[in-house]
Amino acid sequence: MRKISDTVSRLAALRGTGTMNMAMAPDSHLTKLDAFGLNPGALHGYVHIPASLAPDAPLVVVLHGCTQTAAGYDLGAGWSDMADRYGFALLFPEQQRQNNPNLCFNWFNPEDSRHGTGEALSIRQMIAAVTARHAIDPSRIFVTGLSAGGAMASVMLATYPEVFAGGAIIAGLPYGSATTVPQAFDRMRGHGIPDEDALSRLVRGASDHDGPWPTISIWHGTGDATVAPSNADAIIRQWRALHGAGTRPDRAEIVDGHPRRVWHDPSGRAVIEEYRITGMGHGTPLAVSGDDRCGQAGAYMLDASISSTRHIGRFWGLIPADEAREGAAPRPAMRERQVVPSDRTPHPEQAEHSGPTDIGKVIQDALRTAGLMR
Repeated sequence: MRKISDTVSRLAALRGTGTMNMAMAPDSHLTKLDAFGLNPGALHGYVHIPASLAPDAPLVVVLHGCTQTAAGYDLGAGWSDMADRYGFALLFPEQQRQNNPNLCFNWFNPEDSRHGTGEALSIRQMIAAVTARHAIDPSRIFVTGLSAGGAMASVMLATYPEVFAGGAIIAGLPYGSATTVPQAFDRMRGHGIPDEDALSRLVRGASDHDGPWPTISIWHGTGDATVAPSNADAIIRQWRALHGAGTRPDRAEIVDGHPRRVWHDPSGRAVIEEYRITGMGHGTPLAVSGDDRCGQAGAYMLDASISSTRHIGRFWGLIPADEAREGAAPRPAMRERQVVPSDRTPHPEQAEHSGPTDIGKVIQDALRTAGLMR
């Protein structure tokens, strides 16, 4: 059993990370989504519908991280700019403080992470409303999210897999890996993650769906001290068997200076991709300059010289893979390298610090700040 001083120091550290916030952007492209269903999870919803949206256009669902807003995350990640340029619709569910004081989606709460209940059902109802109102192509609906939003993207992909063609999980966690507050903290630290068979069973048991399954794009910084990078490996393990992919990646390369690995299904289709952003901490990787620039840097929106938004759009087929980026010459073919099996371990943990005398209060305060206690 871990020492109470270890838990206290980690909770206090999380308390410090909870201050990041991108306020409602004054130049937001988003409009409020009203009357989208019973909304059992009591969430807000916002949309961005390009003026020239064609019938049967794709839809991307974007889930913000803790302490963020829908508009703030859109400004940072640049999704609206990409939607205007390439002609797809956007839906931004947004958490309310009455549900979670730090605006985290409640990915670890069983009531909010099951098919047909809570926040998961609210998001599903939003998708249905937007799809009907804007003639969305139901075969091209995607979901992405950061941190708690990434974990909630895992929830949506598992509980409503028939809805999504693909998902992108940024600094998130596998579906069903935590159902209590202590478990959530342990999984964030990389402790107690279920094995591959158990992870796959969690997805199979989340709905009566039996395939085909959504494609998965996974992004994680190697220096993430908030959500251990071992969670990225767990997400790969959760979906690999469902897709019939091998235990080793079929392709490994360097893209914009960072490692990318790809797994294919038996038909040869790329079904899982993983980017490990070298040296990056907890956040969404951006390219804020250069030919591939997209979005704006801020708290948890990190300039890593690679645009996750653009690359995710390419993986989903929303952005042309061979686009001339801002008029630049086409990039040279990426060099493949030998695939080496990897057993990744979490980022080294911070040194222990002695906790204050009122341990109970510190723990409760840190739980609330991290969004793990209402």
